[in-house]
Amino acid sequence: MSEVKVVSEDKKEYKVDLQSAEGGLLNGESFNWDIHQVKDKSYHIIKDNKSYNLEVLSVNKEEKIFFVKVNGDKYKFNVKDQFDELLHSLGMDNLASKKVANLKAPMPGLVLEIDVEVGQQVAKGDALLILEAMKMENVIKSPTDGTIKSIAVSKGDTVEKNELILNFS
Repeated sequence: MSEVKVVSEDKKEYKVDLQSAEGGLLNGESFNWDIHQVKDKSYHIIKDNKSYNLEVLSVNKEEKIFFVKVNGDKYKFNVKDQFDELLHSLGMDNLASKKVANLKAPMPGLVLEIDVEVGQQVAKGDALLILEAMKMENVIKSPTDGTIKSIAVSKGDTVEKNELILNFS
C-alpha cells in the first residue's frame, strides 16, 4: 500500500504506510499491531501492549473524511493519498470545491431571522438565516466557506423563489 497523510481535526498530520495486516510505518517509524474485526464497522486493536476498540462511525468517500470512535472518544480525520498531495503541490487541490458568490431563496417565504452580518466569516453548513415557508421554519445554511459581502434582505421581508438573499466575497 502507498503512503497516505492523515490529518486530524486539530491539524496534526500523520504519515501512514500500512505495509501488511500486521503493521507498517507511522511517521517513518515501524509499528506492529494485532487487529481483528469484531463487527461490521468495529475493530479490536492491540498496539504496544495497549487495547483499543475502534468503531467507524461514518465515511465521506468524496471528501475522504472519516469519523471514528476509539475507546469512547470521537475523532475526525481527513485522508490524503499521493494523488491528493500531487494536486496540492500543483495548486489544483480545490478544483472540486465550488465557489459560490450569491445565495438565492430556495423557495418563497418570510425572513424570520438573519444570523449573520456583513463582513462575517462563515463555513460551509453554517446557519445564515431562517425562512418561513408554508408555516415551517427552514434554516438556510451556507453552501460554501467565505465572507458575507452584502445582505439583500431584512428581517420581516417576503422573498420569492430565486430572489437574491446575500452575496459572498
